[in-house]
Amino acid sequence: MEKFWMAPAGLHIEPAGIRDADPVARLHAAGFYRGWPREEFAAYLADPERTPAYVACDPKRKIFGFAMLRHAGDEVELLTIAADPKRRGKGIGAALLEAGFTDLLMSPARRMFLEVAEDNKPAIALYRRFGFSEIGRRKGYYPRPDGTPATALVMARNLG
Repeated sequence: MEKFWMAPAGLHIEPAGIRDADPVARLHAAGFYRGWPREEFAAYLADPERTPAYVACDPKRKIFGFAMLRHAGDEVELLTIAADPKRRGKGIGAALLEAGFTDLLMSPARRMFLEVAEDNKPAIALYRRFGFSEIGRRKGYYPRPDGTPATALVMARNLG
């Protein structure tokens, strides 16, 4: 049975596969100072049981956003999430999170963690809306183009 979730703006969400490594790597590079290499995404996408990923795409399967998780026992980490810069603020990130949470209902995961740059106010607002709260900080975690590292907020929420 194919998994499929509705998303705003005529998009839908479906599980990602190894064929999505190129567009996902491009989206990641557009959204983050240091994008991950395509090979890293391909390795993650090759193991959907351990690192499930979801893509938000149009009917022709052009990808406008993605989210990637990693299971570790009864915990799961939101490794990364990104939306096309031209489509941010349109609900794609929320739809991706909702799909991930729905998919996790049948997993052993009981708690989700993530890291987010403390100056990424839109992402922090989204995560708070989904019930995440700050549980720690990692100073100097994210590199910045100007050489000054940014602090990461560590956030978590219970599942189920």
